[in-house]
Amino acid sequence: MPNLILILGDQLTTNISALEDADRKQDRIVMAEVHDEATYTNHHKKKIVLLFSAMRHFAQRVEADGWQVHYQAYHPDNHEQSLEAVVARQLRETGADRVITTECGEWRLHEQMSQWHERLDVPVEIRPDTRFIASKQEFADWAEGRKQLRMEFFYREMRRKTGLMMTSGGKPEGGQWNFDADNRRKWTGKPPAPAPFRVEPDELTREVIDLVEEHFADHFGTTEDFHFAVTPEDAERALDHFIDFALPCFGDFQDAISDDEDWLFHSILSPYINCGLLDPLAVCEAAARAWHAGRAPINAVEGFVRQILGWREFVRGIYWMNMPGYAKENRLGNTRALPWFYWTGDTKMRCMHKAIDATRRNAYAHHIQRLMVTGNFALLAGVRPEEICDWYLAVYADAYDWVELPNVLGMVMHADGGYLGSKPYAASGKYIQRMSDHCSNCHYKVNKSTEADACPFNALYWHFIDRHRDDFASNPRMGMMYRNWDRQKPERREALLRRGDDLLIDLEQL
Repeated sequence: MPNLILILGDQLTTNISALEDADRKQDRIVMAEVHDEATYTNHHKKKIVLLFSAMRHFAQRVEADGWQVHYQAYHPDNHEQSLEAVVARQLRETGADRVITTECGEWRLHEQMSQWHERLDVPVEIRPDTRFIASKQEFADWAEGRKQLRMEFFYREMRRKTGLMMTSGGKPEGGQWNFDADNRRKWTGKPPAPAPFRVEPDELTREVIDLVEEHFADHFGTTEDFHFAVTPEDAERALDHFIDFALPCFGDFQDAISDDEDWLFHSILSPYINCGLLDPLAVCEAAARAWHAGRAPINAVEGFVRQILGWREFVRGIYWMNMPGYAKENRLGNTRALPWFYWTGDTKMRCMHKAIDATRRNAYAHHIQRLMVTGNFALLAGVRPEEICDWYLAVYADAYDWVELPNVLGMVMHADGGYLGSKPYAASGKYIQRMSDHCSNCHYKVNKSTEADACPFNALYWHFIDRHRDDFASNPRMGMMYRNWDRQKPERREALLRRGDDLLIDLEQL
């Protein structure tokens, strides 16, 4: 009897475990653009275009290779509105007696799929996702017995496991594991940032763009200037482009923010890695080869590899080890709603406007914009974690729950009480001034704190420090902040707190 092999929209590779030992003459691949998955959050229009187009290209490819494929294209009137309904109909029509799939990336869908064997009355084999360097069990074994989980130590284990940038004697190349201290330069326009990699939409992608404009018109973002890769070949070209033109300067300027440049020296490869068009280990190996060949400095290559081999693997392990309870964490007791300008960009704060506007146009912003601008503001303002987490999940082309939730809830919002990160990434406007040129173009003045035209980040930072003293005063990494706060004159502290109170009351008007 044939098997139904379900391929999800973030599993677009023939190396996916669901296809291992499959019989292309007998088994049937099932793929579907369904309403439930496309609308459970306000997905960016470009994210929907990317995934639907990449899915359609993948389906065409495997069908041309001799596979039987059932593909359901999106239409709001489709009778089958969920993946389960699509699979159920295919079971009835084919007489297949088993469903095979690879584990998904979201607890929401995982809970549903885990019940399919009962609801569909056939065996459902859910295989491990072998695209990750560490399995869920491997991460859990590493974490067992540790009082604190820190990415740096897990990252070193992944370096040892893969041999990436390791000497024959088992030591890290360059004599140290982490070159992050070398990666904090402000970008002033030189060297010039390379143009981003672009793929002009083909006919299939243009059809998807029209579909999204018709049926997802109320979703966040725009489809204008869509230029993402939607095939493995073009994703490989994007990787080559990054290594040739951006990687050499990526390390120095990876934390920099520009008022004029959306992309700077960032790879913009995470959308392709996370949906299956690129293999994460192969991407790391390509970057390491560039260092060995003298084409990129070690601080750039190590920093890039750490994002994938370290952070990406680490947050995935955190997610699956702690769900579903992790999603409900709110240790700082935040109660404020997400300001509406996160959806519109309509704010006088230049850094926030630019980050949100780039997000709206590109379905992308780099990690410092996400962490230290939009994330930092949400942290200082005390936004409810579930609201800011849903925003990040919706607006970025590379966002899936397994990677978005720990990064936002844990790293950005510190809502897990320090489980993922040892201190909150809270900062005043001085940090943004140091790493960007936004402040010189801003309505607010970064060198002021209590006046009506003062940078809101400044007073909100001290307000955050003061109201969470019980949470952080005993944290060794926060001691200097509290000493600085306590050294300020009482009238200065009172003015900062009063300004912070006023800002929090009037967040929507900033």
